[in-house]
Amino acid sequence: IQGGILVELIKKNIHMNKLKCKSALQLTLDDDFNVPDIKPDIDRIITQQGDIKISEIKAMNNKLLIKGELGFNVLYFSEEDARPIHNISGAIPFDEIINMELTCADDDPIVKWELEDLSTGLINSRKLSVKSIVSLNVAVEELYDEETGVMVEGPEDVQYISKRIEITDISVDKKDTFRVKDEIILPTNKGNVISILYDAIRLNSMEVRLLEDKFTIKGEMPVFILYSSESEESPIEYYETEISFGGTVDCNGCNENMVEDITFRILNKNIEIKPDMDGEERVVDLEVILEMMIKVYDIQEPEILCDVYSPCKEITPILRDAVYENLVVKNNSKYRIADRIQVPDNQPKILQICYSDGVIKIDDIIPSETELLVEGIIDMNILYISEDDLRPLSSLKGAIPFSQAIEVKGMKSNSSYEIKPSVDQLSVMMLDSDEIEVKAVMNLNTIVFDKITESIITDLEVAELDLEKLQSMPGIVGYVVKKDDSLWNIAKKYYTSVDTIMEINDLENDDIKEGDKLIIMKKVDSAI
Repeated sequence: IQGGILVELIKKNIHMNKLKCKSALQLTLDDDFNVPDIKPDIDRIITQQGDIKISEIKAMNNKLLIKGELGFNVLYFSEEDARPIHNISGAIPFDEIINMELTCADDDPIVKWELEDLSTGLINSRKLSVKSIVSLNVAVEELYDEETGVMVEGPEDVQYISKRIEITDISVDKKDTFRVKDEIILPTNKGNVISILYDAIRLNSMEVRLLEDKFTIKGEMPVFILYSSESEESPIEYYETEISFGGTVDCNGCNENMVEDITFRILNKNIEIKPDMDGEERVVDLEVILEMMIKVYDIQEPEILCDVYSPCKEITPILRDAVYENLVVKNNSKYRIADRIQVPDNQPKILQICYSDGVIKIDDIIPSETELLVEGIIDMNILYISEDDLRPLSSLKGAIPFSQAIEVKGMKSNSSYEIKPSVDQLSVMMLDSDEIEVKAVMNLNTIVFDKITESIITDLEVAELDLEKLQSMPGIVGYVVKKDDSLWNIAKKYYTSVDTIMEINDLENDDIKEGDKLIIMKKVDSAI
């Protein structure tokens, strides 16, 4: 009870989220490796592949500790062995510290990483150098409850007005894993496996469907293996296939009406060769662990209190600005790209393409009011059998540029956005021994948030009215409506109510326009 009048502010917790801070870092990893004694000399490096594994992420004292390693596999040619193609695998560990803003000192960060570049060089026939650039992106989001007034309980003459706002609530924010197990039996025209020299697995055409407290996934997994074969005619063989997979993942708190932002990454893979029923090494045992970064958004429209007053008491709302982020758009845009890659003069001609892979690298994102212009390249790596018997296996690199506009309605200058690119379909065709045609379907998964500042009422101060001021005001007033006036503001100014003004002036609703004439009667007269 304040000032002899019972006025209670009814509050409600509203779940909000915002980006607190973000940071980016590039690491250069560089090391030399000796060829193991059991491997022959290196005459020429054919190609290399790499993968980043993060083992520990720890926030402490305004710093972020990140531990991990770069795993690599180098494919090389040796003249001194009957089987000319060999491989060397190894790892470069790293232990990095990223300085964070004070406000993000010990919060749980989201860390994303990418292998920007990987190159290998020959120091001598028994030693090679491995160099790479790794980019790390760190973001800290804040999920918090904002307590705000939603209505007022008190005497009938306490007036309050509400408005409906849009809030993006993060209903689910977690990591999970999904296991894919399969067996591949080599066709009869392929030789038995001695050892795998090079393998590649990627994800294609991932589809997600939200259901009640779970979601379904399905996708394709192209698999490629290059191996040493027991066949004397073909000491090196390769096999390519595609595995379809799917399943259901438990996800408490989600339903089909929400918006998902679920990304997949191959966290771990294990490929082993097992004997078939006849004891021959022909079965490829495959186990892949997918990491799922799961976010599910629920768009809510709660009503919150805008203003409170009373003709009989002086009620002052206590306001505070709440800052949060709202989802503007989430979409998956697919684009077709076609280009050609020429074989350089210093490389052998193509006899047959074995394997191709493409990674999207975004160089720039240029925002405007209606679109995001994305510029970048598809970084291609192609493994092929050549016409040159001295260089039977070779690799070709190429960059396919693209510039793509993503339509985004409702973008503002302070909007935040993230684009997660992936290659959904990739086909590589040999036009002749010098030229390759590449066709790709590029997927740009885009999510855009607006930064919103909303005034919310957190408390009410109630005091007695200034009677002298009230008594100096006329009991009845003729009022001409001004521009931007509302019945609410007029009623508040003259210590009456919207209903009273509407009743006196025979108004059917509270729509008024500039120049309208109103009669206003001071409601508080009877209380003085």
